[in-house]
Amino acid sequence: MTESTASLRTALDGISGILVTPFDDADHIAPDRLGPVVDRAIEAGVHVLVANGNTSEFFGLTMAEAERMVHAAAEHVRGRVPLLGGVGRSVHDACALARASRKAGAAALMVHQLTDPFVAPSGVVTYVRRVADAADGLPVVLYLRDDAIGLPVIEALCRIPQVIGVKWASPTPLRLVQAMAQVADRGLAWVCGLAEPWAPPMYAVGARGFTSGLINVRPDLSVRIHAALAKGDHRLAMELIGGIAAFEELRTHERNGSNVSVVKAALQYAGRDCGAARPPSTWPLPDADLAQLKQLVDGWQ
Repeated sequence: MTESTASLRTALDGISGILVTPFDDADHIAPDRLGPVVDRAIEAGVHVLVANGNTSEFFGLTMAEAERMVHAAAEHVRGRVPLLGGVGRSVHDACALARASRKAGAAALMVHQLTDPFVAPSGVVTYVRRVADAADGLPVVLYLRDDAIGLPVIEALCRIPQVIGVKWASPTPLRLVQAMAQVADRGLAWVCGLAEPWAPPMYAVGARGFTSGLINVRPDLSVRIHAALAKGDHRLAMELIGGIAAFEELRTHERNGSNVSVVKAALQYAGRDCGAARPPSTWPLPDADLAQLKQLVDGWQ
C-alpha cells in the first residue's frame, strides 16, 4: 500500500461528505457556488469529500456535467483532503468517468451500486473490475446499498485488488458483520453509508466513519458526532444525533425524494444558494416542510 493510499484508508474512518451539485436559475450546473461549501467542510474537519454521489444528484446529471463537477470539486478541494469521484451507470459511462476522475486528481473512485433492472450478481463483479482497470491504479470504494446480491458476491467484490473500502448503505448491521468477517484479511475500510443516524449501530459491529449530506449545511455538527463516536461516547453521539433527527426525517419525505431537496433548501435559507433540486426530486418543498426546516435551522446551536 502506497503512502497516499494508506492516508486515504485512514481518512475513510472519518466523515465522507457528499457534496451537492449547485445549479443556477436556468438549471445549468454552477460549479463556482460549490467553493464555499467545500471550504466550510474542510475548515470544520470533514475528512473526505465526494463528488458525484447521491447527494450530488449523480443520476440527474449528464455525463458531461458529472465530469465537469469532479474537476470543479478537485479545483475547490486543492488537495486539502482526499476527494472521491462517484462513477456509475453503463459500464462505458462508468469507465469514462473513472478516467476523468483520475485526470481531475481524485484520490479514489466510489462505484455506485447498479440500478439496471437486470443486474446479474456475477455481472456486478465484472463491472467493477472493468471500472477499476479503467482508473489505472486508482483505489476503489464500493457503495453497497443492496446486500441481496449475496455474501459470495460481496466477498468477490471486496477481493478485487483495487478495492480499499465499502460504504455499507444497507440497514443490516448483522449482515455487515458476516461480510467483514469473510474478508478480514484485507484490512478494508467499512463505512456506514447511511449517514449520522445509523452510525452508532454500525460502529457497534465494527464499522468506522460515516457518509453525510449534512456537511453541506452544518459540517461542524457532523464533526462533533464523529468525534463522540471516535471517543466511544455513544451517549453524547446519540444526543447530538437527536438534534439532527428532525432534519434527517424531513429528508425521508416523498419516499426519500426530499433527501437532496431539504439540503438545498437549507443552504438557500442560510444564504448559500446552490439552486433547486432537479426532478425527480421534490422541489420546491411543501410549505409545511419548509416552515419546519427553517425553524430547525434557526434553532441549531
